[in-house]
Amino acid sequence: MRIHTEGLKESSLALEFEQKAEVFPVLHELIRKRECEFTAPIRIRLKAARIGEMVEVEGNLKTTLRLTCGRCLTEFVGPLATDFAITYVREGYDRVADDAPAEGRTEAEDAGLIGFRGEEIDLTEGIQEQVVLCLPMRPLCREDCKGLCVACGADLNVGECDCRRQPPAGPFDALRHLRLEKD
Repeated sequence: MRIHTEGLKESSLALEFEQKAEVFPVLHELIRKRECEFTAPIRIRLKAARIGEMVEVEGNLKTTLRLTCGRCLTEFVGPLATDFAITYVREGYDRVADDAPAEGRTEAEDAGLIGFRGEEIDLTEGIQEQVVLCLPMRPLCREDCKGLCVACGADLNVGECDCRRQPPAGPFDALRHLRLEKD
């Protein structure tokens, strides 16, 4: 997954390809830890254009993955898709003169750019970052998931449970039975 910047001098470049999630180090680690399972390869469609010493990469990615619902603990397969824009800058290009004041200096990472050297850009890190950013923090099998009963653990999506649920005790619950003597 590399782009040669020499080919971008005259025109932009359009690419479409698929990659297995295991190719990306962070995604491979998520799979190894069983936090998710990619059920399809990651389909990537992008367009790259050179602007001076920067390369702007815009595109989208799509895949499907198996996750565990954060409310009812049911496994489900859902789509994952996002549009993205990544800007790469040649390392050393973003630096100002060494004698400039420190507050005037900027680094590529501070500006949200990814640095590259030579005439080749490796897209692995940038695409991997986009996949991780669109992973749900708390996956839900469906928006109206009722979750599990806090008392007996029954799946409330299947039906109501027979246990007698008490409202959760609040921080002032102990004061409910407090009786003060009047003078």
